[in-house]
Amino acid sequence: MSRDAATRWDRRHAARGLQPRPPAGILPALAHLLPAAGRALDLAGGDGRNSLWLARRGLEVTLADVSTVGLELARQRLQGAGHPLRTVQVDLEDPADPWPAPLDTAWDLVLVSDFLSRPLLQAVPAHLVPGGVLVVSHPTRRNLQRHPHPSARFLLDEGELPTLVGELEVVHHDSDWRADGRHMAWLVARR
Repeated sequence: MSRDAATRWDRRHAARGLQPRPPAGILPALAHLLPAAGRALDLAGGDGRNSLWLARRGLEVTLADVSTVGLELARQRLQGAGHPLRTVQVDLEDPADPWPAPLDTAWDLVLVSDFLSRPLLQAVPAHLVPGGVLVVSHPTRRNLQRHPHPSARFLLDEGELPTLVGELEVVHHDSDWRADGRHMAWLVARR
């Protein structure tokens, strides 16, 4: 990711500040499929809206993102709620290193919401404990029927998401128009 992109995300997070935001809809909707203990990695988790939900659930959360402002807001948000949070500033779009060294451990849950890096998704299975879960929520190209952004290069093709998770067992997958007006693909897969 370019420094310009990191700066753009810093500005977005700074403008939003500590305003509370709900977690991605997939989390509460599919909570029965997700672990309630262990180590969770929130990839490209920005200001921690999903990290907070995971921490309240009982998971030890690490948030990885490019934005220093987003990471600081996440630390403040989780500390204010009484939950510890480990943060890692990292460029998750580096094609030479789809799984950066600071994240090289085994996880009980990996969450990727509203961030698309196909090489990163393909690297996840090697970093899950046996029984570990991958959760992905991302807009599809059908989203362009109602919204001009994000552009097609940042969107999933219809039916593509299950093909990106290698040997993981897909335990839930769907795509549909969501309450927020976006067309999203959701996936829960287990090692």
